[in-house]
Amino acid sequence: MLGIEDIAFHLPEGRVDLLNKKVLERFDITESFLIDKTGFTKIARRDDGQEPTDLAMPAIIELMEKTGVGAEEFDYCVFVTQNPDQAGLPHASAVLHDKLGLSSACPVFDLSLGCSGWVHGLLVLKALMQQDGRTRGLLVTCDPYSKIIGDNDRDTILLFGDGAAATLLSDKPVWSIGSTDLGTASRRFDAIQTGVDGKLHMKGREVFNFAAQNVPNSIRRTLEKEGIDLAQVDRFVLHQGSKYIVDTIAKRLDVSDKAVFTSANYGNTVSSSIPIALMQGCEETDNVVVVSGFGVGLAWATAILRRTPMEREAQ
Repeated sequence: MLGIEDIAFHLPEGRVDLLNKKVLERFDITESFLIDKTGFTKIARRDDGQEPTDLAMPAIIELMEKTGVGAEEFDYCVFVTQNPDQAGLPHASAVLHDKLGLSSACPVFDLSLGCSGWVHGLLVLKALMQQDGRTRGLLVTCDPYSKIIGDNDRDTILLFGDGAAATLLSDKPVWSIGSTDLGTASRRFDAIQTGVDGKLHMKGREVFNFAAQNVPNSIRRTLEKEGIDLAQVDRFVLHQGSKYIVDTIAKRLDVSDKAVFTSANYGNTVSSSIPIALMQGCEETDNVVVVSGFGVGLAWATAILRRTPMEREAQ
């Protein structure tokens, strides 16, 4: 059985203090708006010139140290990013392949997905590993939107933080991957996009409506496939788009006491938000977890994670 053996993440030390008086005045916002709506008080920022593969390396190194897996032992590597190194050629995963010293027998490729990318990446990587009979796959997520955010765009600069996560899929899983539900509402694809100016543009209200309408139903469908109900889920780890959207989805499902929001100090890290929140927000006694990513596309991806019997016995 293939599943998630471990996860590591990295957040840069740099922070934008959103509660700074100059920031509040510049964007004509209040502390209560930030805390109640976005939930973010600080935003993580990479160093100038730091590329996605640079940001991802500390997370991967920590993962290898935690699991004892050497770089030459990875059978596959998938890099989820929409903002690859430099201008995007070659693919960022090839750059990472060189930096890590992966085996030439280890194929790598980029997956261009945003906030739903970690769940999509899990399923793609697991399927490839099963097809080829491989046992160690590396899933890397890193989407530093700071590369494309305009300095004066309050719709994006107050939300998106930089970060990276590394996930090991193996035949010694701590979490098995159960039922899933994926979808795309492409008629609204332009709600989050890069414009002709090369900068990120987002229609916040449209994105909120998309998530509020589609994600609760996606979660219900996934639970129905799994044959369980909401009461049997220990934790809901939703994409950390904002505190308001996490709270809204949780309220519509009546699971507010089980939904986590962990990103106040670093912001929406796009494809890395779920694995980071999974590590920060789950407890050792959580055995059934729902994860759901939603955003760019506009796409959603929901999955059930179950702690494996071997892991439960070890607790």
